[in-house]
Amino acid sequence: MTKAEMVKALAEKTGMTKADSERAFNGVFEVVKEELEKGNKVAVAGFGTFRISQRAARMGKNPRTGEAIKIPASKSVAFKAGTELKAKVN
Repeated sequence: MTKAEMVKALAEKTGMTKADSERAFNGVFEVVKEELEKGNKVAVAGFGTFRISQRAARMGKNPRTGEAIKIPASKSVAFKAGTELKAKVN
């Protein structure tokens, strides 16, 4: 499902205009991004939890040359589905 399809579905479910639905959709994800950027987790009851996961620096290999390379530490976003979402999917 694309963002446009999701905005359309949101408008149909809520009775809002597509423009209002898109503003609400964008607003929700902007808040999620801001909170994750601050290092906070975002929990949505019945849906799941977004959090920042730390990856330690490590050594890797260049697949072409086999040369050892250092992979720097980084952060990534992790999502853990909530119980209700898991139940709906299964």
